[in-house]
Amino acid sequence: MDSSFVAMESPNSPMHIGNLLIYNPETAPGGFVRFKDILAFIESRMRLSTTIRQRLVRVPFDLDYPYWIEDPNFDLEYHVRHVALPKPGDWRQLCIQTARIHARPMDLTRPPWEFTVVEGLENVRDFPPGCFAMVTKVHHSAIDGMSGIDLMEALHTISPNTAPPNQPDDWKPEKVPGPIELLGKSYINAVVNPFKQAQVAAQAVPGVASAIKGLITRDFKLTSDIVPPRTRFNRSISAHRVVEGRSFPLADVKAIRALLPDAKINDVALAIVGGALNKYLSAKDDLPKSTMTAMAPISVRSEGEKGDMGNQVSAMIAPLGSHIADPAERLEYVFSQTKNSKAMTNAIGARTMTEVSKVNPLLYMALGAQLFSRVSVAHRLAMPFNTVVTNVPGPPVPIYSSGARMESMALSLICLTDGLGLAHVVQSYVDEAIISFTACRDIMPDPEFYAECLQESFDDMLAAAKAVDAGTVGKAGVKTSRATTLANKQVRKPAARKAATKKATPRKSTRKTAAKGSTAKRKPAKATAARITEESK
Repeated sequence: MDSSFVAMESPNSPMHIGNLLIYNPETAPGGFVRFKDILAFIESRMRLSTTIRQRLVRVPFDLDYPYWIEDPNFDLEYHVRHVALPKPGDWRQLCIQTARIHARPMDLTRPPWEFTVVEGLENVRDFPPGCFAMVTKVHHSAIDGMSGIDLMEALHTISPNTAPPNQPDDWKPEKVPGPIELLGKSYINAVVNPFKQAQVAAQAVPGVASAIKGLITRDFKLTSDIVPPRTRFNRSISAHRVVEGRSFPLADVKAIRALLPDAKINDVALAIVGGALNKYLSAKDDLPKSTMTAMAPISVRSEGEKGDMGNQVSAMIAPLGSHIADPAERLEYVFSQTKNSKAMTNAIGARTMTEVSKVNPLLYMALGAQLFSRVSVAHRLAMPFNTVVTNVPGPPVPIYSSGARMESMALSLICLTDGLGLAHVVQSYVDEAIISFTACRDIMPDPEFYAECLQESFDDMLAAAKAVDAGTVGKAGVKTSRATTLANKQVRKPAARKAATKKATPRKSTRKTAAKGSTAKRKPAKATAARITEESK
């Protein structure tokens, strides 16, 4: 799977993921952080991560998977950059700068990560003066969502005054292997690989049998709802990106489960995205009659693999209920569909599906990826899903870098490919939940509008949940906001009026929103994180 991200790399589809992180230096010594302080902090903690100083070495003609080696030419200052926003330094400018940084491919002859420190955030939402941002980029071949959190832990501390690690740094660079050596290794693997394929096939037999049994006993069913419709997001993409998102009080996201107590946080997030797509595409008279679907990654990383490089993920197809305007009905639909998808995935075995991907010849994957891109197959063939919605639980307590407190994991950034022009990440941090999205700029030129659709979808669902708590439930269902009442009569198009009258503006930070609209307070208890993680499964 790691190799597939290398094979899919192209100028229009750089295969890296990342974050936009906001830091407050008031907790640092002297209340100020210089760029050289950041460099020194990262250098002192590099030994805690296996990812930082390793680079890929590709085999000639992609005859075998790339190899990881310790980079003999590692240069920290190449990987950590420094820029500033021009005045007025607002949220929109920060999103544009982040999108530009994220759109640029990385040099894969170096360790595949880059951090860019961004200053000049004078008018970014309601963050205190003096805050700075960090835009992170790490190639997807090196990490998945969960190992990315481990990398974050290596470069952060749980207090502003944590001393540097006192163990010696025994890192040693390695010689870059030459073409003859690499071809020799590929020959050995070519001989061994058929035996590996046979072993994986044998391991997959019980999963296939379990899946057939599940179909017979109706533990799950094959449904047309997992067949995605064609949408504007499923065509060839350009090299340009837009990024945006919305931050919500985590307590309010959890409160939405009052609509369906058995639902998980992940079901709520999928239903919010489904509602946003309903509003966005309705405003453009382009809403499919059937539900759009999302690929939802599933981590199969064990505790023993927590710090390992590479990807340990599988996936399931999750219908989003985008054709349903009513928030309560949509959440119930999403819950029933994800329950069915989980049962199907569990029957086959998520780990088995991951292992199968590890024995596919890279040459065929590389040729397939190039053919898919160059022949514009995305315009001709239907994609197996319309978008991506991945859920990554973040730290439940404030964390620090160079002594500066992280105020927010403001955006999470994700890679796109031809046929996949829109993708979402659901990220939690302390008492906030952030739904971010990355899109092709040619496909979605109005990211502020879609971000407003996310906000409206969340607001509708929260209003419906509060109506349930207030006891306003009748035989006909939940009596919620006017939007929900009208939803059963016609497809709602609220955003069209807003788009015509004024530009959508970013909401205020969760810091104030939570204080005004929610009774929840910060709970930096580790038990809270355990509950969040469990509810997200």
